[in-house]
Amino acid sequence: MKALHTTAAPAAIGPYSQAIEVNNFVYVSGQLPIDSTTGEFAEGGIKEQTRQSLTNAASILKEAGLNMSNVVKTTVFLSDMENFAAMNEVYATFFSAPYPARSAVAVKALPKGALVEIECIAAKF
Repeated sequence: MKALHTTAAPAAIGPYSQAIEVNNFVYVSGQLPIDSTTGEFAEGGIKEQTRQSLTNAASILKEAGLNMSNVVKTTVFLSDMENFAAMNEVYATFFSAPYPARSAVAVKALPKGALVEIECIAAKF
């Protein structure tokens, strides 16, 4: 098991790794829409926050020599299911067929008041 870390994505805000690589899989922790250069949320609404969360995930995958085409599963956590369509619009720009499996759920709240948090699993193939 190998912990992955990059300064191109926000540092973990608790006792966890940005990602763990094991047995040709990379498990990326949930990514909040924090811009690693400012330490603040991406300005704007759900679209900008979705783009930032996925950009953070992509930066972590790059550290493992992977990209978004290696993603086999994502989980999207939304603070409000009303944001689903707008999130999905941006999400679709990060992936192409065959699309990864995905779960998308609404939760009561996300850390720091985020509108979205996205985690993913990628495979080395």
